[in-house]
Amino acid sequence: MAESAVSSLVVKLAMYVENEVKLLKGVCGKIEFIRDEFESMKAFLKRAESSQEDDPELRVWVKQVREVAHDTEDILDEFMLNFARDHGHGFIRYFNKIKSSVQNLKARHRISSRIDDVKSKVDSIAERRRRYNFIEQCVISSAGGTSWHDPREDAFLVEEGELVGIDKPREELIKWLVDGEPGLQVLSIFGMGGLGKTTLANRVFDNQRVKTYFQSHVWITVSQSYEVEDILRDMIEQLHGEIEQPTPQGIIRFLQQKRYVIVLDDVWNSGALQGIKNAMSNSNICSRIIITTCMVDVATVSFNQSKFYELKHLSSEESWSLFCKKAFYENPCPPYLEHLSRQILKKCEGLPLAIVAIGGLLFGKDVLEWEMISRSLAVELESNDMMQNFRKILSLSYNDLRYNLKSCFLYLGVFPENHVIGCKRLIRLWIAEGFVGQRYLKELINRSLVQIAKTTIDGRLESCRVHDLMHECILSKARDENFVSFAYEQKVELHERVRRLSIAYTCNNSLKQLNLPTLHSLLIFESATSSSLDEQFVPSGCRLLRVLDLGDSPLHEFPQQILVMFHLKYLSLRRTKVRIIPRSIGKLQNLETLDLKQTLVSELPVEVTKLKKLQYLLAYSYVAFTPSRPFRSITEFLAPQGIGTLVSLQKLCYVKAGGHRNKNAMQELGELCQLRRLGVMDLKKDDAKELCHSLTKMTDLRSLEVVAESEYEVIDLDFLSSPTPSFSLPHWLPLLNNLTNVRLKLSRLKSSPLVAFQNLPNLVELLLDNAFDGEKLVFGDRGFPKLKELRLLDLQNLRFVLMNGQAMPCLQSLSIYRCRYLDWQSLLVVIRSLTLLTYLRFQEMPEAFALAFYPYSSSKMMRKGILQECYEEVMERNPKVCFVWWEEDHWVWYDVSPHCYNAIKGRVMSRNEVLPKVS
Repeated sequence: MAESAVSSLVVKLAMYVENEVKLLKGVCGKIEFIRDEFESMKAFLKRAESSQEDDPELRVWVKQVREVAHDTEDILDEFMLNFARDHGHGFIRYFNKIKSSVQNLKARHRISSRIDDVKSKVDSIAERRRRYNFIEQCVISSAGGTSWHDPREDAFLVEEGELVGIDKPREELIKWLVDGEPGLQVLSIFGMGGLGKTTLANRVFDNQRVKTYFQSHVWITVSQSYEVEDILRDMIEQLHGEIEQPTPQGIIRFLQQKRYVIVLDDVWNSGALQGIKNAMSNSNICSRIIITTCMVDVATVSFNQSKFYELKHLSSEESWSLFCKKAFYENPCPPYLEHLSRQILKKCEGLPLAIVAIGGLLFGKDVLEWEMISRSLAVELESNDMMQNFRKILSLSYNDLRYNLKSCFLYLGVFPENHVIGCKRLIRLWIAEGFVGQRYLKELINRSLVQIAKTTIDGRLESCRVHDLMHECILSKARDENFVSFAYEQKVELHERVRRLSIAYTCNNSLKQLNLPTLHSLLIFESATSSSLDEQFVPSGCRLLRVLDLGDSPLHEFPQQILVMFHLKYLSLRRTKVRIIPRSIGKLQNLETLDLKQTLVSELPVEVTKLKKLQYLLAYSYVAFTPSRPFRSITEFLAPQGIGTLVSLQKLCYVKAGGHRNKNAMQELGELCQLRRLGVMDLKKDDAKELCHSLTKMTDLRSLEVVAESEYEVIDLDFLSSPTPSFSLPHWLPLLNNLTNVRLKLSRLKSSPLVAFQNLPNLVELLLDNAFDGEKLVFGDRGFPKLKELRLLDLQNLRFVLMNGQAMPCLQSLSIYRCRYLDWQSLLVVIRSLTLLTYLRFQEMPEAFALAFYPYSSSKMMRKGILQECYEEVMERNPKVCFVWWEEDHWVWYDVSPHCYNAIKGRVMSRNEVLPKVS
């Protein structure tokens, strides 16, 4: 988007004016002029971009601004590229410096000439804005003068019989309105655009019980350009019209005497709600305010005794019912259209607005037209009036975003449809593109732009998937911004202005032939075939690349073309066959992310330490767990000497401790004070002291994983608290209050690690793998206040788990592996207190332990009295319970069904064993 391009450019121009422009004599004034003009454009663009859909001339102007901003940025990037060459050493350095100065004279002249061209374009664009008086047009538009009909108003025209899935929430909200506590209270109906918030609020507002119970009724559509005074004026006019007489005593005094209900529809800012709050009196009369909003921060704002109601997507049955109502006019779906209908409906993912729009579009069309629409929804979004309404409603949320978050949203357009996006990867890509920092991520999630499958309190995202139909809307906007995603074919021609490109399949074609001088990011997905020509995956003319993701491509060697990409910030070779990273990697001075996960790289050259901006260094592989590899599931890399100079590192996984070349590695880690995640493998007893010293300096550490060299290497981590080995967890660990994730492996502590861990205020995940040699784990009262996931592995001597008071109130997942002597009765009592527990996994545990968790008569005999009560209470909450064993050459999973119960008993009988008596 233009606002994003201009905003980032203004920052870069300011930097050049202050630091770099001295190398370009005679152009300082021109760059300052360009910067000042873009500053003026930036202030205007926010309104212009929200108004351009209804003004073709304004849309052309915005596009011109975006392109000249991109051109200017490319000129500055080329300038940096020319003056950032590595000249070598000694005589070679002297010779290269002379050669470079000659080349730089030509570069200065060329860049100066191009800046003249840009200045001329900027001047022309500014004059065009004044000539067509765009400012006045945007002011009129932002004041509510847009001409397009708001499709949300159609909620009032929908027949009652056409509504689906509304009965239950409507009755629940009506009951809350008329049976609630005294005093003024607020009900917030929250959800993404198109879920039917306005429809639900209208059906509640118009219900006869509500009409009768409340003496005064007001409905106000707030919109994005509200004024509190206008809202209050509208309120007075509606009240006056309802009672058909003036209210001389004033609105406040009037409402103090009435039981009223006020609906504020489409609230985008808590300021509107706050303004109403200040105007309303909190009397003892049961008055209510209902707000509808897409904004979670508005919905959850503290205001008296507020009720928060999140509107959910329709179920598959409800979606089908609504679709048939609209597409077949309440008739059954013809058998020959059912498959197509299901395919189309899947894209809607329970969004009522999408179902209504597409169903209405399909009504009365033949099967060929259905097939065409199914294949080309993106075209229909652009050209069909009914689908345009749907697109515009989704655009309301988009237009309200800040410019950097708009860029994040559009960036989803480079991912293929139905692609599952790793959110950690997505965050690093956003940062590399310059779109966003960590502080904006929570807002992006709250705006419901992507569906989050799993989150933790640290805002760490596991995975997300773009809504299928929303992806079509994203693509229509992303194309305007030169974000291109396509399946690569041999004769595809790309415009040279393409800046962000993703390729779904490389087939057998070489990307080397692509000449895209302005390309800033290239992502490759699902490479279908292998090739011996590793160079084919990197275009030759893309020297300005900032993001290069070659993950999953069949590379065997590090492509040499990468080494001239001075601006590169993000490089991923994940899941390739690359084995060696060249020493010349040190040329990539701007690299922030180096992702070598699941490659064959086991050692990094010392030149990596030249990458002073590196924030994420990932060089490890996961090895599938089998009984033959019970302790080692991760392979690490040998850190280069001097790794402590990489002071910008935030994530370092997984570094190998010890060894003659890595003797000082644990000590050097202490220089990495910005680390948020650290993984250390192969830790020896002699390394533990240095690691402890280093950890005390990492006050921002969120995630820590420490793995001993072997199960026989007893590690003492308490060097700092005791001069002699005490085989206990360090007393300094609780000082790392930011820790959210701790994984301790093979340390075989003699005293319980829970004592130190349970008071960590932000701990979300804890894994103890062969890390404790004791018989009893006791969870202290109020311990682990935010823990969500607990895994206990290979605690060979563990017999009892106990809880003193209440602990782990947020625990959702509990996994226990190979703790063969663990008493199931003590565990059941603990589980009873875990009211939020939804997942239980037991792996390689004794069959008698598993059978105790089945509800059938033979196992019920094991549970008596209080144990049976515990069991019934736990199972009533219906957690997912599974048992896992290795059988022959694979893992076999069992649930708590009768079939699995008999299968587990069969495991015992097949070995001619008798189940041990359980006391």
